[in-house]
Amino acid sequence: MRERSFSEAVRQLTLGQGEILHGEGVLAIVKALLQSGVSYLGGYPGAPVAHLLDVMADANEPVLKPLGIYFDSSGNEAAAAALLGVSINYPIRGAAVWKSTVGTNVASDAIAHLASSGVVGGTLIIVGEDYGVGASALQERTHSFAMKSAMCLVEPRANHQHVAHLVETGFDLSEASHMPVIFGVRIRSGHMRDTMVCKDNRPPGISMLRRLEAPVSDPVRVPLPPMTHEQERLKFAERIPAAQRFILAHRLNERFGTGETDLGILCHGGVHSMTMRALHLLGEADLYGRTAHEVLCLNVIHPLVPEEILDFLRRKRAILIVEEGMPNLLEHQIRALAQEHRLPVELHGKDLLQQAGEYRPEVLIEGLGVFLAKHQARPEASGSFAERRERLFGHLPRVKEFITAPISKRPPAFCTGCPERPVFSAIKIMERETGPTYAVGDIGCHTFGALAPFHVGGTVLGYGMGLASANALSRVAGKRPISIMGDGGFWHSGLTTGVANAVFNKQDSVLVILENFYTAATGQHDNPSSGKNLRGEPTAMSIVAALKGVGVEWVKTVNPYDVSTTKAALREAMETAYTGLKVVIAKAECQLEKGRRERGEIARKLKAGERVERPKFGVDPDVCTGDHSCMRLNGCPSLTLAPNPDPLRDDPIAHIEDSCVGCGLCGEVAHAAVLCPSFYEVRIVSNPGPWERLRHRVNRFLIELLVGSPGNGSAPVRA
Repeated sequence: MRERSFSEAVRQLTLGQGEILHGEGVLAIVKALLQSGVSYLGGYPGAPVAHLLDVMADANEPVLKPLGIYFDSSGNEAAAAALLGVSINYPIRGAAVWKSTVGTNVASDAIAHLASSGVVGGTLIIVGEDYGVGASALQERTHSFAMKSAMCLVEPRANHQHVAHLVETGFDLSEASHMPVIFGVRIRSGHMRDTMVCKDNRPPGISMLRRLEAPVSDPVRVPLPPMTHEQERLKFAERIPAAQRFILAHRLNERFGTGETDLGILCHGGVHSMTMRALHLLGEADLYGRTAHEVLCLNVIHPLVPEEILDFLRRKRAILIVEEGMPNLLEHQIRALAQEHRLPVELHGKDLLQQAGEYRPEVLIEGLGVFLAKHQARPEASGSFAERRERLFGHLPRVKEFITAPISKRPPAFCTGCPERPVFSAIKIMERETGPTYAVGDIGCHTFGALAPFHVGGTVLGYGMGLASANALSRVAGKRPISIMGDGGFWHSGLTTGVANAVFNKQDSVLVILENFYTAATGQHDNPSSGKNLRGEPTAMSIVAALKGVGVEWVKTVNPYDVSTTKAALREAMETAYTGLKVVIAKAECQLEKGRRERGEIARKLKAGERVERPKFGVDPDVCTGDHSCMRLNGCPSLTLAPNPDPLRDDPIAHIEDSCVGCGLCGEVAHAAVLCPSFYEVRIVSNPGPWERLRHRVNRFLIELLVGSPGNGSAPVRA
């Protein structure tokens, strides 16, 4: 089960000519793909396009299959990119989806070969361009990939109709230039709600229903010398010029504003809305984006069309280039064009705007305000822009006066009840006996283990790369290093890059695989450990069998919530005389997914009047001493602080909030680390049977008989 279901929304994917679609950007993109006549779709989940795959998965049976469209539940981004290879020799349209830039890094080998060979059928690479938002392991741009491999890069404005138009036109651009087209989707445009006027879906000419009749092989497209030399020539002598002609002829880049002034603003599609909002707040545009300053919005970032850029530059006295992120490739190209043609226009960019990070409204308001004040013809302009900035931001210094101390940062943390947290608790408890551990991290929820309170693992080199990155460390460290990897990372690339490499190189280290049955960090997407793929088809893939298959001999499986057993397995792996790779599999379901499933089941039982039992944990305030060892070895969001009821003690005591899901880790940690006995467990029973009710009354009577009732000043009774 995924984080979100689009089973109702996908009904709109069958809408026809003139009908109106209402929904999120990801829904509009899939509808545009269907209107483009695609034959295949595939991808690997990751923000901000994880839900794009969810839409495809939910649409597979009711929409895609009837049209003969194949949907691939790709094992990683490289597999998704390799899907596009069918379009090299055949007039077949298709699209692949993944998160950029970490996903593009994985896929880069395949897409570089794809771009070298060129395509006959239109190919769209839809990447989640997450720059500046904070849901990515790396903050980089996709622009560099498009430039180095000679691919078109489209980044549309945030508008459903416009996005759909560019998806459809993107396939035409790909076929006209014989280049793959990268289509960048921002997190806000992917999830914003809007409407679009639909067209009829276009059944693909070649599909699962209408198969190819004969194979085609063109040696010219094989990436081997001397053909690669010709492919390189074609990239720059024919394909890019063809793309530039198409971009110009179809007016894919847009101009806004009346152009009444000789000042211009040049931006790319992803920051257009924020740029217009900043102009509005500065009083230079109305709510509909009408402005006296001409704005050139580049919906196609690569390749640039020199004549289009030069025409814009020649009309202006000064231009501000709004380009989010570094390196500022657009600015460098535009400055080079202006200098080459000896244009007198004054160009600004990163000199007025911040270099790195997301262009939030306050950043653009400041940069645009300085630019307009500097170049505005009216003498009073400088003062007016200063006044507007003061009205917008003048309150901030006064707000700071009320904040007497720095606001504590809230770092990412494991969810309440997460089965990965106990493994790090076990490592910390083991370290009390064996000393600090050399640990290497990986991409996934478990990366949080590098933060407080655990501080286990300080390096991350890619998805499934943790074990490989510990290879050199295992040769120089004073003890065996521990590598942490999730089952998502294991199936993504960890099996080959990590495990097979470790066996091949006789690596003597410890690998901990956290098997929670989902690629949880992307939104509980199915992976080979889930037992089914994104199409819902059952699979039978075992981590243990895969490990044994590549030659791993030492494997143990533990329940991570049993901290003592987990610690013992880890210590055995660290101290055994066996040399070679040792694997400990911590196997327990993702708590978020387990909770979703159980909440539905509990609601059904309660409605039917059936018995339901739920565990909860608490801390006895009269026993807790407030030394907080439990927190330093746990880090659960539900385990927090409360005032100490003892007037003779200053330290706050531990307290468990109602968000507790009853995983039992707090008590397990207290037991495994020989901490205080202040934790207790209660079981809440709804719809109890008659014997349970009778037993409860008898127990309560006996307790009150021994210690007194709550009303007579005695200690309260916990039932």
